[in-house]
Amino acid sequence: MIPMFRLPQATRVGGVRLQVSDLPRSVAFYEHVVGLRVLRAEGDTAALGPHGDERVLVTLHARAGVGRARSGAFGLYHFALLLPDRAALGRFAAHLSALNVRTGMADHCVSEAIYLSDPDGLGIEVYSDRPRSTWQRRNGELVMTTEPLDVASVIAEARGARWGGAPPGTTVGHVHLHVGALDAADAFYRGALGFDKTVWSYRGALFLSAGGYHHHLGTNTWSPGPSAAPDDAQLLEWEIIVPTKDDVTAVAASLHAAGYAAEQQADGVLSADPWQTRVRVRADV
Repeated sequence: MIPMFRLPQATRVGGVRLQVSDLPRSVAFYEHVVGLRVLRAEGDTAALGPHGDERVLVTLHARAGVGRARSGAFGLYHFALLLPDRAALGRFAAHLSALNVRTGMADHCVSEAIYLSDPDGLGIEVYSDRPRSTWQRRNGELVMTTEPLDVASVIAEARGARWGGAPPGTTVGHVHLHVGALDAADAFYRGALGFDKTVWSYRGALFLSAGGYHHHLGTNTWSPGPSAAPDDAQLLEWEIIVPTKDDVTAVAASLHAAGYAAEQQADGVLSADPWQTRVRVRADV
């Protein structure tokens, strides 16, 4: 049997592109609440990233007539900003508390997370990882939980320092999607795109990654669908970054061999999962 293509160990998530209804409102939210900064803006588009770091993490595209993200649609559940350490998460938690922003919180065993939504109802997670040496496995599967977050302990980690925006080294750690069926998600994201399964017994969900990370991608069947309509606020596209152009070529070949479309573009390969969530694979340049 010919082995399936696997993504390289150094694979990571790049940025996300979001469709929003009001660009100034969204920019203000992502700057003042989330802590990103505008790296460039033109017309109805703005690209944002961390402070002291030029990488684009979130690109906002405003479009006339766009409505709030539709509850239950296939596509984005949340995208997740990974902070470099627990102290940064503590500063962020205290910042949100001072702003009286409504949030959710969870301890996932491998990470600690805070959840919020942008003005269009698009989901955001901001989190920090626990050291890989502390991650646990059971029968080959990574142990991930959803337990209450000890937010007082997280805030105490900041030692009173104030939040000054997303620090250098902040990345998009993962993307989590609503899908129609886990077997179809597995066929596309593992069988064709080349991720590995990390967690598969979490009810209604499947988590995947490259290089042994807890997950670069989460998928779940917790929403009934259908996919977002063109005039809904939504995730337009997310990026997977691989080390070389040869890796991009290998991804395209694997997608084609599995029967999925893979459009070669100047900056990589563009494909879409069975629910039309687009994913771009490009080289780390």
